[in-house]
Amino acid sequence: MWITGVFALLAALPLATSGRLPERVATHWGGEAPDGSMPLWAASAFPALIWAALALGTVLTTRRTNAPTPSWAGATLAFTGVFMAGAQASIVRANLDRADWREADSVGLGITLTFVAALAAGALGWIAGRRGELPSATAEVDGGTSMDIPAGERFVWLSRTTNPWLHLVAAVTGVAAIAAVLAAACGLLTGMQWAVVTPFALASILTLAFSSVQARVSEKGLEVAFGPLGWPVRRWAPQDIESSRAESRTPAQVGGWGYRLSGLGTTVMLRAGECLIIHPRKGAEFAVSVDDAERGAALLNTLSVVRPE
Repeated sequence: MWITGVFALLAALPLATSGRLPERVATHWGGEAPDGSMPLWAASAFPALIWAALALGTVLTTRRTNAPTPSWAGATLAFTGVFMAGAQASIVRANLDRADWREADSVGLGITLTFVAALAAGALGWIAGRRGELPSATAEVDGGTSMDIPAGERFVWLSRTTNPWLHLVAAVTGVAAIAAVLAAACGLLTGMQWAVVTPFALASILTLAFSSVQARVSEKGLEVAFGPLGWPVRRWAPQDIESSRAESRTPAQVGGWGYRLSGLGTTVMLRAGECLIIHPRKGAEFAVSVDDAERGAALLNTLSVVRPE
């Protein structure tokens, strides 16, 4: 979410205010006066692409090891994201309502304040990462631990988790997308500005899709359904699961909230604490943060030993 949010802000901010910016935007200052500029589209795309490359490189680097996300990764993404977003806001503000980029205001104060805020964000990212690197308490169910199920009886285990903060993010980004459409319709923006609408609309849809999750264990195995509509769905048959366990995890360990890919495998992280974790016979581990995970793991272990007819 952090990576997507910063990318959307960097790309959308100049475009959203294009009606009040000159054709070329001042992007470099030699002291108080600007001495370099870019076309508006480049001032939007260039910082966003730099951020995307940096974030992707950081994520790929941390996924090479089977360990929690290191503290330096959180610090790097937090510092750089805040600094680039603040710098972009300062640049746009300096160019507002100027007929020519050479008339842009100074960005000295804005960049200084942004740097201080970025240092604070980096420190918080480092602290959160250090906490995530600490060994966590686990409530583990060994591969041989299972539950006694009377012969001939059918059973089901169901658990659901919802993150209200992700619902709020989905609502805010959705409103931003709608506001951009309405602004274009009212003539406040030049054209429809799909470059503004699309990132916010996609962020809203994806966030809503992974803001709630439901895990279900039955004779058919494990089914994990996402979002308010219960779609998309991931399924594992009993014969595809080698073992299951319950374990406590935090967002710092897996790289944040939502659907996360890390050295620990795939984690659906909606709240810190108990997670149901399966070890498939093929592929990486899959974890989902739901209550009563120990019981669900025990039922899956029973199915892994006793195949349904």
